[in-house]
Amino acid sequence: MAIEDDVLVVGGGLAGMTAALAAAREGADVRLLSHKDSTLRSASGLVDVLGYDSAGTLLADPFDAIADLPESHPYRQASVGESGVREGLALFDEVVGESYRGGHTDRNALVSTHGGTVKPTARYPASAAAGVASDDREVLLVGFETVTDFDAPLAADHLRAAGVPFEVEGVTVPFPGDFRADAARTRLADALDANERLEVGGNRPAVSTTLPARKALAEAVTDHLGSAERVGFPALLGQHETEAIRADLETELGAAVFEVPMGSPSLPGMRLEGKFRKACREAGVRFTTGNPVVDFEEDEESGSGVIGAVRVDRNGAAIPFHADQFVLATGGLVGKGVDSDRNGVEEPIFDCHVPHPSDRYDWFADEAFGDHPFARFGVKADDDLRPLDRGEEVEFDNLRAAGAVLGGCDFAAEKSGSGVSLATGLAAGRSAAREVTK
Repeated sequence: MAIEDDVLVVGGGLAGMTAALAAAREGADVRLLSHKDSTLRSASGLVDVLGYDSAGTLLADPFDAIADLPESHPYRQASVGESGVREGLALFDEVVGESYRGGHTDRNALVSTHGGTVKPTARYPASAAAGVASDDREVLLVGFETVTDFDAPLAADHLRAAGVPFEVEGVTVPFPGDFRADAARTRLADALDANERLEVGGNRPAVSTTLPARKALAEAVTDHLGSAERVGFPALLGQHETEAIRADLETELGAAVFEVPMGSPSLPGMRLEGKFRKACREAGVRFTTGNPVVDFEEDEESGSGVIGAVRVDRNGAAIPFHADQFVLATGGLVGKGVDSDRNGVEEPIFDCHVPHPSDRYDWFADEAFGDHPFARFGVKADDDLRPLDRGEEVEFDNLRAAGAVLGGCDFAAEKSGSGVSLATGLAAGRSAAREVTK
């Protein structure tokens, strides 16, 4: 069988790109296959390691709690552990450079979100740094009439109710310029990037004028500023010139400016995706995107237990991509890397075993926000991150899993998703590469 790649990674999120980058840096020829845009485009851009323990207690230092996690947790795998989490973060810090903060300490930062909650996180964009909840300077949150998923007054109410150590108010203003009511955040970000001239001052030509976008935005806020020393905007301050935009707004307003992390589409997530893709390309990773991986072929020479290729559905044709080693990084239930129906739970590409109760009523807790077993569904892996079958034997010698497709923890409840992706992606990528370069 002709091997086209040393390592083939299935999945283009943070875990997949970390695995691909790690494998390439070990000297392997690497290809990454992904169907759709990276899930980072829907993520806040915050990078969590471990925010809460199993009792829901906020953790100041996530590393203090790793040793107390259940043995099923991905952090407890022999190839990961605390050292693997630290190495994953070190790789992240190298890739993102000065665009992120938090690398100076092991302690979690508390970052305000668009819902008015305070989230513990290990790394956060530099553009959000002035908004950390440990800062006691007064805050004005600014929302825009057309950005309906950030209600700044409501977020301010929630932050006050949460007992943050600063005064906070919220205001909603029109975004300057003549944009459509349904203009995408990316369109507003582009206007700020280019500092386009926007019409301001009213609907009558006699009283309207044009100003550069950044100055126009500052003028829309100035009358509401009061005594606030910090101003938080929804995270749309440019796709490429964010720091320059923040600096211009700070000069105009005389206050620190920060971005409030948002949901999809997430500009911080897009920026983060761009940095990882750039690092992967510089390391020699080849990207093949736009078509789903739907099946696999076993290696005819080696027999069962060894994958020879995956099949990609391209306009109805099954196109094989051959490799020596494979990494599965397709996500969990949300990302469809793990799927379910009335008959059970499955991993849809390699049919890896996903442990779960046979009675569907045992998948859920009675309380809406209870400890739901389904949140921990995913493949079970050995210490080298190779998925295990029902008998806890290795499914395929040359397949490893990384990220949310791994079971054993509730990423959303404990705030560990990015940390697990980085740590297991690094371990899986390195291990796969070393199999072909040793």
